[in-house]
Amino acid sequence: MECVFGLVGNGFAVVVADTSAVHSILVHKSNEDKIMVLDSHKLIAASGEAGDRVQFTEYIQKNVALYQFRNGIPLTTAAAANFTRGELATALRKSPYFVNILLAGYDKETGPSLYYIDYIASLHKVEKGAFGYGSYFSLSMMDRYFHSGMSVEEAIDLVDKCILEIRSRLVVAPPNFVIKIVDKDGAREYAWRESVKDTTDAPAPAPAPPA
Repeated sequence: MECVFGLVGNGFAVVVADTSAVHSILVHKSNEDKIMVLDSHKLIAASGEAGDRVQFTEYIQKNVALYQFRNGIPLTTAAAANFTRGELATALRKSPYFVNILLAGYDKETGPSLYYIDYIASLHKVEKGAFGYGSYFSLSMMDRYFHSGMSVEEAIDLVDKCILEIRSRLVVAPPNFVIKIVDKDGAREYAWRESVKDTTDAPAPAPAPPA
C-alpha cells in the first residue's frame, strides 16, 4: 500500500513517500527511504516492486552522475526526466520495470519542476502528482488546498493534511513518511512523520543475569 506524492511551490519542490517495506501480509521494515538524491539539485521518488524500484533508481542515479563526470555539466531536470522515461520505454519492450516515479529538481534558469513518470513510460510535467493507494486521498486533498506559488510552510501544512487523510482513511495505511525538498540550496531531507519506530536494526537486549 505505497504512497508517494509531491508538489511544486514558490521556488521549491517537495516530495513525500511512505517508508514501509512490505511483502504480502508482512511488514519487513518501516524506515525504508524511497526518495533518492539523484544529484545536488534533483530527487527521485519511486513506488513499485521493491527490486525494480531499487535497481532502476540506482541505475538512473549512476548514469546521471556519469553524464556529469563525462561532460562537466549536470543534466537539467527536464533532461534527467526524459532520460529516465527513455530507459523505462526501452525496458518496456524487453524486461519491464514495475516502477512509478516522481522526479523533482531545481534549475537556475527554470526554477523548480516536478515530473510524473509511470511504469509504461508516460511522462508529464505537473505541479502536483501522486502514486499508490495513497494517491486516492492525497490527490483529492491537493485538488482542494493546492494553489500555485505556495510557501514552504503552506506546502508542509498540505503535506501533513495528506498524511493525516491517508492514515485516517486507507485501510492498511503506512505509519511513517519521509519528506524531502529541493530548492536553490539543493536537495535535502526535510522531516520524517513517524507513528511507529522501527526496531529491526536495534541491538538485542542483554540477557538477564542468572538467578
